[in-house]
Amino acid sequence: MLNITFPDGRNKKYEIGITGFDIAKDISTSLSKKAVAVKVDGQQKDLIDPIIVDSSVSIITIDDSEGLEIMRHTLTAQVLAKAIKNIYPESKLAIGPTIDNGFYYDVLLKKPMSTEDFPRVEKEMRKIINEGHLINKTLKNKKEAIDLFVELDEPYKIEIINESSQENNFQIYQQGKTSFYDLCRGPHLPNLKLIGEFKLTKLSGAYWRGDSKNEMLQRIYGTAWRNKKELEEFLFRLEQAEKRDHRKLGKEMDLFHFQDDAPGSVFWHSKGWTIFQELVNYMRKKQEDANYIEISTPTVLDRSLWEKSGHWEKFQDNMYLAKTNDEKTFALKPMNCPGGIQIYNNSIKSYRDLPLRVSEFGKVFRFEPSGALHGLMRVRAFTQDDAHIYCLKEQMESECEEVIKLTLDIYKDFGFENIKIKFSDRPEKRIGDDSTWDFLENTLLNSLKRLGLDYDLNEGDGAFYGPKIEFVLIDALSREWQCGTLQVDLNLPPRLGANYIDNNGEKKHPVMIHRAFFGSLERFIGILIENYSGKLPTWLAPIQIALTTINDNSINYCLELGKKMKNEKIRFKIDSRNEKLNYKIRELSREKIPFIAVIGDKEVQEETVSLRSLGDEKLVSMKVDDFLKKIKKSCRIG
Repeated sequence: MLNITFPDGRNKKYEIGITGFDIAKDISTSLSKKAVAVKVDGQQKDLIDPIIVDSSVSIITIDDSEGLEIMRHTLTAQVLAKAIKNIYPESKLAIGPTIDNGFYYDVLLKKPMSTEDFPRVEKEMRKIINEGHLINKTLKNKKEAIDLFVELDEPYKIEIINESSQENNFQIYQQGKTSFYDLCRGPHLPNLKLIGEFKLTKLSGAYWRGDSKNEMLQRIYGTAWRNKKELEEFLFRLEQAEKRDHRKLGKEMDLFHFQDDAPGSVFWHSKGWTIFQELVNYMRKKQEDANYIEISTPTVLDRSLWEKSGHWEKFQDNMYLAKTNDEKTFALKPMNCPGGIQIYNNSIKSYRDLPLRVSEFGKVFRFEPSGALHGLMRVRAFTQDDAHIYCLKEQMESECEEVIKLTLDIYKDFGFENIKIKFSDRPEKRIGDDSTWDFLENTLLNSLKRLGLDYDLNEGDGAFYGPKIEFVLIDALSREWQCGTLQVDLNLPPRLGANYIDNNGEKKHPVMIHRAFFGSLERFIGILIENYSGKLPTWLAPIQIALTTINDNSINYCLELGKKMKNEKIRFKIDSRNEKLNYKIRELSREKIPFIAVIGDKEVQEETVSLRSLGDEKLVSMKVDDFLKKIKKSCRIG
């Protein structure tokens, strides 16, 4: 007999070989109808898989987030793939994973699809779902699996199997008694009747295995939800996200652009660079108030430093390398910490010098596949608001607490009140011994507990040198953005010779705390643009007010107002174009300028302005002094 332990701690005996479906049915008939998979000792399994050893078991239902992902996986691997084969018999199937909120499938087609083909494909998908086939699974050895897909003429599946180190237990899924088979890690729904509502959303190109030397496949994206209401809510959010796309708004607001001469690198226009500099100035003030000093380290560093730090082994494939005429190898820095330690090491430090808080707005370079690049959100060259705190072990907990409090305070200034905190412990591949990791993990966790903050655990997702906390922002569309990080490290200082002299005159290694609030300034700007739909807080807007003339008689008055605003450090522009007023207001509104002041003969004679706020069609007349006070007040942070 088996001893099965349930999530509530109860135990029950079952026959060896019992399945998840049988356990669900034993608990209740209603549970067996909603069950989509089973978790055995933390690992997802198909409901038909036999359980042969004592295990902790939980039933996954369609109502669970894991159940929703399994439904999406089944939809792409069994339904979308089969629909493509039914409509395009000569197509070749590659891979079909789940992604956030949906799925995709990569296929090779003789004639590329267009979005106009989506209704036909969706109709075929619904037909397959309505057939309601059971999903059967068999296990095959390597030769059997290859023979099957040779017969089916699916070269990508054959390549996956050939390159696998696995020799047995390849999972082959079949729809009922049809001729459709797929190779998949699973698990899948027990039958297609459990699939909810779906919609195909877009197409893109994707090289097989992300390698530009391979064939270009067509990637078909879709989304799937439990019911029509969930689908419609998501599609509404998707529509809003498209309207807020920072790439579209960045063009309309004349903030930045990208071009093929520098893939993954931003060409900042004057207005965009103003936003960038305002963020730097804001962060610089916050850090000065928190007693940080600021440094700058070289962009190009010798290979030997990256070998000492351990980054060469871990990140070489993502580094930009250059070999000079004297046969030396250099790298554009992918991160700032090794360079920062060189400044720490440049002079002898006493325990009395610690904690030492050191910040750097360092530009780093990391190679990303071209298909992964996405505007400001995913680039190859970006600036981090980086900082490293060198402290004693007994100072680490309080320093971490201060960083956490400052992080949350900064996010409030940008309107982000809803923050998720994730704690990541030791990864499988790491440097340092277990006792060091025990100390770092326990101390970092204590800082969260002492502040009374809730957190989610990301097992095994820490940095290779230490555990970390991640701060995830929730934006206006309820999307999650991981931005800030806090990492603790007792491994890098000894590797790079960072020491201090303790009160007994002995050399010791400091704890090194790695910290970023924005993460990447480029990405944070992209997040802000989308969160505010381009309508940035007035203090951050590149142009805070536009003065627009009704006729040429008011130009000199506008110039005088401009002098006063310049003295008050208000960012403004004067629009004196010979265009209709409504046209100019419409154009200025597209630039998301917070305020527009309309100036005509009446305003000149009365020494007033007629002020209009972005999104409000009402004009309010006010005296110049009141106008300046209002604009100055709106330019305050928070």
